[in-house]
Amino acid sequence: MGQPKNAMEIFQVLDQSNCRECGKKTCLAFAGAVFMGQKKLTDCPKLDPDSIEWFSPVDEAAVTIEQDGEQALQHLISQVAHTDLKAAAKRVGALFSKNKLTLKVLGKDVCIDAEGNIFTDIHVNPWVAVPFLSYILYGKGLAVSGDWISFRELSGGKERYPLFQKRCEAVIKRLADSYPGLFKDIVGIFNGRRVEEQFESDISVVLHPLPKVPIMLCYWMPEDGMASSLNVFFDKTVDKNIGVDAVFTLGTGMAQMFEKLGFRHGLSKDLFTIPPAAEKNY
Repeated sequence: MGQPKNAMEIFQVLDQSNCRECGKKTCLAFAGAVFMGQKKLTDCPKLDPDSIEWFSPVDEAAVTIEQDGEQALQHLISQVAHTDLKAAAKRVGALFSKNKLTLKVLGKDVCIDAEGNIFTDIHVNPWVAVPFLSYILYGKGLAVSGDWISFRELSGGKERYPLFQKRCEAVIKRLADSYPGLFKDIVGIFNGRRVEEQFESDISVVLHPLPKVPIMLCYWMPEDGMASSLNVFFDKTVDKNIGVDAVFTLGTGMAQMFEKLGFRHGLSKDLFTIPPAAEKNY
């Protein structure tokens, strides 16, 4: 969301207990001070991380990735003509037949020919095509290591993480909070699999958006007054197999796809247009 329009938007995400731990007599006074730039949201010791992220300034570098998605796609397509697709198929674990390279994207066949034409039964948009082409053109084809890392641990990921968290992890978390069958449906529809719970999470699911690019979703249910949380993890080889720009596009695109799945199951779009902590006021 970025900068709030007024103090009341800030007030709505506070717990409104008037605890005074921020140095102000009331939560409304604190909200006014934040809006005027006299206080920071982080001065409230009771505010949850999701609400802080909601009003955080947008990372311009990450926004550029999103805004330039179509331009990046056209650049990648132009590079296909200079690529030996047969050699690329061997390198990244794809099939090559009848002058076309074919590999699985979330379990579905996606093909490309030497002119950059993409053939598939699924809808092709930049979030699908950019990682697909990056994997073919630049991927090292490294074997999956089995060691999981977070987005912020990727080369260049730390700077982009605030927006990745907002556009990917926070979106999927809110879906999981309101859509009990989310992970079961993800496994069934996108050829994922439940795995032994990792990092002491309650649910761990692994997806393979590309053959050597597994993604793991770990969800911690709310418990004993603690809010739920969700993190997305990648194999440590992902830097070499598609790179951080394509990972960002892939993660945020998958979150959008899961959103649409939630909408088809009756979730309200309002769930994704207001701060999580403010939902109780609507």
